[in-house]
Amino acid sequence: MLISNLINQEIMKANKWIVPLLMLTMVIFSSCQDYLDFEPENTIPAEGFFETQEHAEQAVNSIYAHFRSWEMVSFAFIIMQEIPSDNAVKGSAVGDASFINDFDNFAFTPNQFVLKDYWAGRYRGINKANQAITNIPDISMNESLKTRLIGEAKFLRALLYFDLVRAYGDVPTPLSVPVGPEINFRTPKAKVYEYIEQDLLDAIAVLPDTYDAANKGRATAGSAKGLLSKVYLYMERWGDAERMATEIVSSGKYSLESNFYNVFRVAAENGPESVFEIQAQQIEGNWGVSFSQHAEVQSVRGQWGWGFNIPTDDLAAAFDAAGDQIRKAATILYKGDTTPDGDIIAGVPSLEGIDGTPRYNGKAYYPPAQQLFGPYGSGQNIRVLRFSEILLIQAEARIRQGNASGAVEPLKLVRNRVNLPEISSPTLDDVLLERRLELAMEGDRFFDLVRTGKAASVLASKGFVAGKHEVFAVPQELIDLSEGNLTQNPGY
Repeated sequence: MLISNLINQEIMKANKWIVPLLMLTMVIFSSCQDYLDFEPENTIPAEGFFETQEHAEQAVNSIYAHFRSWEMVSFAFIIMQEIPSDNAVKGSAVGDASFINDFDNFAFTPNQFVLKDYWAGRYRGINKANQAITNIPDISMNESLKTRLIGEAKFLRALLYFDLVRAYGDVPTPLSVPVGPEINFRTPKAKVYEYIEQDLLDAIAVLPDTYDAANKGRATAGSAKGLLSKVYLYMERWGDAERMATEIVSSGKYSLESNFYNVFRVAAENGPESVFEIQAQQIEGNWGVSFSQHAEVQSVRGQWGWGFNIPTDDLAAAFDAAGDQIRKAATILYKGDTTPDGDIIAGVPSLEGIDGTPRYNGKAYYPPAQQLFGPYGSGQNIRVLRFSEILLIQAEARIRQGNASGAVEPLKLVRNRVNLPEISSPTLDDVLLERRLELAMEGDRFFDLVRTGKAASVLASKGFVAGKHEVFAVPQELIDLSEGNLTQNPGY
């Protein structure tokens, strides 16, 4: 979060640079149809906006605010980025949102609405980013701020396209407004990655390393470098991934939180381990600005939340086999556990897909004593990129280049925090297992299995078909709206 104030001896989150965003989003951008959601957008915002420095700031702030919307961080996020993996199952009550099981067993069709939610949510954000990138250059304002705001918009657009290209492969890539016919045609995946890379290089060149307290949480040069290092892994440009990760490690601006459990608590938000987070807040009396259901949909059913996205026995066994009880305890909350914050996990007697003790995603846990307003956990920032992942990217990239000895130190740092021994001669599988345990339930496992070529074997029992399920189906409704210009992925 950007600013933490003690009000009535409780934590009140006051993200002042995004408080006005709900109104901005509703009033300014609602006049423009969202990319590939309904009919193509061919207009710019209503006359009278994008005229002042304040408008420029509001426009970019609205992109940040969009990231905590339902389509970005709630059902579509957990259903498409965790449920298809070996880390999670639907959970909740038997029959509740049973369509989620279609993603767990790879039985979804192009008409499944979640596919459209995921797609539309990201293109809504791209729409906002393109509005800013296209219109801010013509505003008479502080030139330094103008440059920075455009850089922030490019970073956020790159993050949105990164989600899309991992999920669907080839995707349309509108880069400005008004748009032309390109929004109805899929850009080859390799070209999408080129656009992402360029946006991030542009952002790196202009974004600051840090911000003052009032702006903490905005994208930095380190955020852009961190995302680019991850993008390079997907592009299999190992040397570039190592170089970019090493720049972050060598900068001295980031470090690991000493206590793994605390990484996901409010006190550590935007701390030294944070490379980028989606900012959340609680503003009493303003439900819209306080709205985020990322934690609520996953948290303890019958107590604080809905109980979806439940850690599997397979994940628990992976923690046990590694002797990793610290990360297991922070990642998986079992019925009957008492958290370090003193809350007893009660919940319901059973969850769909779980034969043993009910359990929940511990990283979505939000101590209820800190809940002031809005849905449960609406004050909890959503971790997108952490320094521990940068260390693991550095380690993986070095091993991919035959430098296993160079992977020892970054891997050691990650493991030392959770009291695991050093691996003196690490292999690629060692690093990939470390990614699974460190980043479990954070939305990377399915994409990691796909990019490393392990999905077909690891997920075979769930119904994964090689040559088909590496990407999701393009929403059929959008193919129909494009009059067939959008094409479907193979096998659907």
